[in-house]
Amino acid sequence: MSPLRLGVVSYLNAAPTVHGLAGDSRFQITRDVPSRIAARLHAGEIDLGLIPSIEYAEGDYAIVPGVAIASRGPVRSVVLLHRGPIEGIRRVAVDTSSRTSVVLARVLLHDLLGRDPEYVPAAPDVEGMLTAADAALVIGDPALYDEGDRPWLDLGAEWTRRTGLPFVYAFWAGPAGATSPAQVARLQAALQDGVANVARIAASYNGHGAGRAALNESYLRANIHYAFGSEEQAGVREFYRRAYDLRLIPRVPDLRFHADR
Repeated sequence: MSPLRLGVVSYLNAAPTVHGLAGDSRFQITRDVPSRIAARLHAGEIDLGLIPSIEYAEGDYAIVPGVAIASRGPVRSVVLLHRGPIEGIRRVAVDTSSRTSVVLARVLLHDLLGRDPEYVPAAPDVEGMLTAADAALVIGDPALYDEGDRPWLDLGAEWTRRTGLPFVYAFWAGPAGATSPAQVARLQAALQDGVANVARIAASYNGHGAGRAALNESYLRANIHYAFGSEEQAGVREFYRRAYDLRLIPRVPDLRFHADR
């Protein structure tokens, strides 16, 4: 039997989701930034992708139950850096590595400002972004490891402050029938193995462990949550509803799940 082709986000917060699959020949893992994982799934190059949650609204997929990358307050790795008062933002440079973060920024800034600033795509270089715009949306490892001293808005914290709900950034999804209940159970077990080994992941991640192990571990334990229960599902539905109201997605999709037994 051919291995199940998985597309995994190449950020620290995704590392625990596949930690327990190391050496398992039943799975073939491709790593990339979120937007390209979504593109690979849409193109049929992978069977399941750890995709940005907004991409689910663009395809005909089912979700692996019980596994997500989420926050229940400050997330630290999805932030809006700005040069002046947030009320004066007119132009935002956005890292397009994840459409979910871009849509989240647009939803929150529409509420905060009562208007829509201009959004321009940019490489994830903070200095360059803030030269070209009043604010910069920075996500993933570049946000977590940014050492600048600038005003910033944590988008996970702002979402939960406004809605009272968790925010779900990504989850496993793929076409119905792409995975079996046994494979779903294996993915769930792999995450539990990763959560149990957070300290090891934090110390060894991409060579960043030296001097950053404590930061990595604090982030994985305090800021990232991997449950996909009823509150997380409510958060996803509310995100889709708000994005649809702003015509940022074509529909509010139902949440469908792969069988896990």
